[in-house]
Amino acid sequence: MSAMSDYLENKLIDQLFRGQSAPPTASLYVGLLTAAPSDAGGGTEVAGNGYARVSVGASLANWSGTQGATTTTVSSGSSGQTSNNVAITFPTPTGNWNTVTHFGLYDAATSGNLLFYGTLTIAKTINQADTVTFPSMASTGAGEQTDTRLVAVKAVSSTYPLRGSVQLEQSGESQTARGGPAPG
Repeated sequence: MSAMSDYLENKLIDQLFRGQSAPPTASLYVGLLTAAPSDAGGGTEVAGNGYARVSVGASLANWSGTQGATTTTVSSGSSGQTSNNVAITFPTPTGNWNTVTHFGLYDAATSGNLLFYGTLTIAKTINQADTVTFPSMASTGAGEQTDTRLVAVKAVSSTYPLRGSVQLEQSGESQTARGGPAPG
């Protein structure tokens, strides 16, 4: 389950129904939490050990339109859904971040206001030197019916063994990868 925060609900009501201006959001900041927030905020955000929220600019290029994933034009669909068009990659942990269970979208790099939050499909323990990337996130619905889910999570360290091979395809060209990436 995921939701829009009370803060954002109040701002939208004031803007849409009460004629109040809302400050523009130049960027959204994706954060990781080890305990659940609520509509009122809260939760326990990861802190220390190289952790920082990741900034994703509010733009047509970075967030898809409601007509479908990866679209870059003004929303014209009926899905009520958006997803990120760019990978969200966190800094490499310099120590353990513990078990991450939720994510939040904020209006500032630190402190600020929680806008949306959701539960990770699978809780993930993030250790020192892990790579933490969220290639896709989707949000659907509105108000109390908002459902936001991380669609995929990658979090492995450079020592994670790759056994066998992986078939990679990019721009119509296929190649086989064996073993992990070279250090560096």
